[in-house]
Amino acid sequence: MRWLDWLRERGEPKTAEESASDRMQRAYEAASRGDYALALAVWGPLAQAGVPRAQNNVGACFAEGLGLERDATLAQRWLTLAADAGDPVGQRNLATLYYNGVGVRPDYVRAAALYRAAAEQGDGPAQDMLSSILLECEVVDPDPVEARRWALAAAEQGIVSSMTRLGKMFHDALGVDRDPAEAARWWRRAAEGGDADGQTLLGAALHLGTGVTRDERAALAWLIRARAGGSKMADLFLGPVRAALAPAEIAEAERQAAEPLAEPRP
Repeated sequence: MRWLDWLRERGEPKTAEESASDRMQRAYEAASRGDYALALAVWGPLAQAGVPRAQNNVGACFAEGLGLERDATLAQRWLTLAADAGDPVGQRNLATLYYNGVGVRPDYVRAAALYRAAAEQGDGPAQDMLSSILLECEVVDPDPVEARRWALAAAEQGIVSSMTRLGKMFHDALGVDRDPAEAARWWRRAAEGGDADGQTLLGAALHLGTGVTRDERAALAWLIRARAGGSKMADLFLGPVRAALAPAEIAEAERQAAEPLAEPRP
């Protein structure tokens, strides 16, 4: 593999005593600076030597075109090595290739199995995706009870999209009894954590008084944040909420929406 040949020399240990973990850390620091060429110079030889996380990192760089040209075939090859070795991030990233059909035929069943393998090792993003698949993917048998279990596990790791999903589950009685107050509680946690859809749904709940005391000004502030964050649902509620407020109240909501979010509550 010619790409590895020219990277190998740059990735040699700085000293004879530099461990593989030290080299991995050096590569992460380079990647954090955007120097993926240097990161790959370190990860490449380690991946070739059989270090699963390095194999994942090389595969991810091929998948995303970080420091080299995108190559879906090589991405799959390296991610498969990492996943087969039991690396949870490799399992999750390979699952994403199958889920999105990047360089491979889409295979939602295979993706779900890989997400589950990573989720069972405690990988929060994999837990979140597995929850989504079990709740929403049409080609996998739905299991809202299991979806809720994995969403809770991901939410405990601070994954805000799972918090938003939990709110929907309580709102729509998916695997649980309908509980608007619990739905609003989860949406608030997601909203305070920066999830745009969670902000929309909290804004809608505040507008309608569903599970919370009706508060049009707070609703508008969250909806403004949500739209700025890219939530496509926000526009469904912005007009009616604005129409219910006086100009001074709208100005106050806009001021609140422009402030930085406070630290999320536990």
